[in-house]
Amino acid sequence: MGNDAVPLNYLPILLFIGIAIVFGAVSLGAGWFVRPSRPYRAKLTPYESGSPLFSDARIQFPMRYYIIAMLFVIFDIEIIFMIPWAVRYQSLGLLGLVEMLVFLSILLVGFWYAWKKGALEWD
Repeated sequence: MGNDAVPLNYLPILLFIGIAIVFGAVSLGAGWFVRPSRPYRAKLTPYESGSPLFSDARIQFPMRYYIIAMLFVIFDIEIIFMIPWAVRYQSLGLLGLVEMLVFLSILLVGFWYAWKKGALEWD
């Protein structure tokens, strides 16, 4: 198998990609050609999940919403860091345990701060 045979190995892949592109273009073109286009006022109005609009979409959200969302992201990232640590726990030894405790304590201090500032009060 020399260097001249390598491009022939990619021929089925290129053929498959070409067929996929042609099929997608033909499908979109056929849909555009066949579908009816009769817009009317109710069809052109925006809606959210089938519900009609009742107010402007640009309203102010409470700051508490953003803080809770950020805490959710932070605790998701915490889990992403803890899973590999848990898998390699035995090989990391005492130093790995101390580093994870420092990491968790920093997160708990942030959680405590948000709670004390009143961002986590539930109505």
